[in-house]
Amino acid sequence: MRIVKAPDVRRAEILSIAENLFQTKGYAKTSVDEIVRQAGIAKGTFYHYFKSKEEILDSLTQQLVADMAFHSQLIAGNKNLNAIEKITAIISKQNALADKNHSVVGSMHLPENKELHDRVNIETVKVFGPILASVIEQGNQQGLFQVDDPLSTIQFILAGSQCLLGEGIFNWSPAEQQARINCHVNAD
Repeated sequence: MRIVKAPDVRRAEILSIAENLFQTKGYAKTSVDEIVRQAGIAKGTFYHYFKSKEEILDSLTQQLVADMAFHSQLIAGNKNLNAIEKITAIISKQNALADKNHSVVGSMHLPENKELHDRVNIETVKVFGPILASVIEQGNQQGLFQVDDPLSTIQFILAGSQCLLGEGIFNWSPAEQQARINCHVNAD
């Protein structure tokens, strides 16, 4: 018997099932057929909502960026924290959300998903730049920083960190990667 659901409910359900499969089996080992089977839908229904498995990954990545931005904005707006505490809290929250969504983040970094990876990096710079720039401006006012152009400065740092830490093109050893992460976290 066919179960009719509202389009937004059905789409969210497909995304949730795909995300769970990506977490348990891995992105590469998950097929559209498995997603369809788990969702209990026809393949045509899947393709009504998504053109491909890659489009699901793109949607999940967009959700992750939006979630990170939402939480970062909440932290940035917290009047009880100084600028350094806010930056530390934002980075910690982003790392926690990335760890929770490790299969989505890991899949985004695969060579075959380079276009998606690049789009996410651009979106990260555009979305998080203004949030972090407002925190840096607060730090300027608190005498914690002396940054002439907070937005350009943070966008430069974000773009550089995305390249150094996110793409795997440098083939850092685990120790080298950790050193760069530590430098990024302690760059306040």
